Amino acid sequence: MSTPAPSSQLDKKKSLILGAVGLFFIVIIFWKVIPTIGNYSEAWDALKSMSLAALIAVGISVVVYLTCYGFPFMAATPGLRFWPSEQINQAAFAISNGVPGGGAVGLAFQYGMLASYKITPAAATSAITAVSIWSTFVTLGFPILGVLAVTVAGDNGSSYVLGGLLGLALLIAVILGFTLIMRSEGAAIWIGKLGNRLIGPLRGRIKSLKELDLVGPLTSFRRSMYQVLKRRWATLTLAQVAVSFTQFLILYVALRGIEGWDEPGTPVLLVFAAFAISQLGLMIPITPGGLGTVDAAMIALLVSFGVPEGTATAADLVWRACSFVPQIIIGILALVSWSKKAGQTFASTSGSAA
Repeated sequence: MSTPAPSSQLDKKKSLILGAVGLFFIVIIFWKVIPTIGNYSEAWDALKSMSLAALIAVGISVVVYLTCYGFPFMAATPGLRFWPSEQINQAAFAISNGVPGGGAVGLAFQYGMLASYKITPAAATSAITAVSIWSTFVTLGFPILGVLAVTVAGDNGSSYVLGGLLGLALLIAVILGFTLIMRSEGAAIWIGKLGNRLIGPLRGRIKSLKELDLVGPLTSFRRSMYQVLKRRWATLTLAQVAVSFTQFLILYVALRGIEGWDEPGTPVLLVFAAFAISQLGLMIPITPGGLGTVDAAMIALLVSFGVPEGTATAADLVWRACSFVPQIIIGILALVSWSKKAGQTFASTSGSAA
């Protein structure tokens, strides 16, 4: 039995409202919040002082990051090659981060793109779900590594323990529930029934929960995911970790390029801690890709570790621009390239069917 792809139909009014709210918070964060912890004018001066070698180093780190971004779907989808995997992930990024309420649209495009590469609906569902779940695992795990990095670096990590414990608690809860579901169908049924009891008091207040039965979706989820994760969990983990670490590499290279490679500079563990702990901002679903929320946290952490405000702000702006803008551009190009191939593929399929 095939798993149907989700519809790309969206509530336009809801999408516009969510987009407006997200844009409002982005403007407020970059206009009001970041200037209180950073300094734009000093950041501009710091950026102008970057050498050609530093800019080239940043460019190389961006290329490495963009390359690694193509691995997750390749790792989760049997038979999928690198370039199609790169197209799918970059296109989804561009849509999700460039269109109000674009998450659902990006999801629909992922299904469509996988279908054009002859991936079955069931395999596509498993791959998309696996990539999403593993991305969440890494996002929750990085703050824990960040607190550990602060401690190893000899800085006072006590003020960041709460963030680390929050990430650890969420990660343990998610992994425990996920493991139980994967372990046996009986466990999946038990968790589904437990979930039904927990949402019971809300059924009369929330219309969408009135007829919801979690047992069916969870058992179906387990059946579709089990074989994929049994064989590919290690490569999928490596691919997702590579994406996050190479994104950190952009920040570190940018910061050291601004500080000057011939200077002692900020220890790599503290830079990693600022990057890793700030990833908790991704869990705040107000702005796309943590735009603004992650930036504010990252700048504040870098400043708390002794980085000058202007330098910290400049490093964050370079990191954000280099890990955001190229992906939007590549995602648009990937959509254009894929649309031509998809038109030919689906036309050929229709012709054969006729």
